[in-house]
Amino acid sequence: MTAPEGRGIGTGRSTFRILHVSTGNVCRSPITERLTRHALHDRLGDTSRCGLVVESAGTWGHEGAPMEANAEAVLADFGADASGFAGRELMDDHVIRADLVLTATRDHRAQVISMGHSAGLRTFTLKEFTRLVRAIDPHTLPDPSADGVVARAQALVHAAAALRGWLLAPSAEADEVNDPYGGPITYFRAVGDEIHEALDPVVTALTGVPRR
Repeated sequence: MTAPEGRGIGTGRSTFRILHVSTGNVCRSPITERLTRHALHDRLGDTSRCGLVVESAGTWGHEGAPMEANAEAVLADFGADASGFAGRELMDDHVIRADLVLTATRDHRAQVISMGHSAGLRTFTLKEFTRLVRAIDPHTLPDPSADGVVARAQALVHAAAALRGWLLAPSAEADEVNDPYGGPITYFRAVGDEIHEALDPVVTALTGVPRR
């Protein structure tokens, strides 16, 4: 399996960048970004010391825009920090630097891959990645306490990419997170719960530390 150009998987770098992608970068990807950061902090404390960086962008991103108020409310429900967020339009550099790209839908995944930069091996929908991660034996991954979280994260992406053609989704919709934009807070909370549940096994696999 050939490693992609740019950041890529298996590059041996000291940081591992996770990029969450949706459409406007004001609802789904901000929720996913901040819930990921919150979960990582809960397990590891200061994530800057272990080399994990979590970002987000949108395929039609509203550059500099705040996240939707309902998205902020969802983050508050989980005790996650919504402060300082500014929307970003997805650019080539974001994809080049990312070690793992997690998208809201298959269409977003296709758009990221179409940008090139050998992104195919490291781009998944969030729910697709969750499904693949659940099938990976954590004992086959590097020990984060001995080898570091970055090495474990790189190995996890390799393993997930290898499984993709063998472990198929039960339906096309199973790998999608629907867009709550313009919807009521109840819909946002349902999407937030969906994202939170999808992230839990991913963060556990990345860190080797289960949710408290």
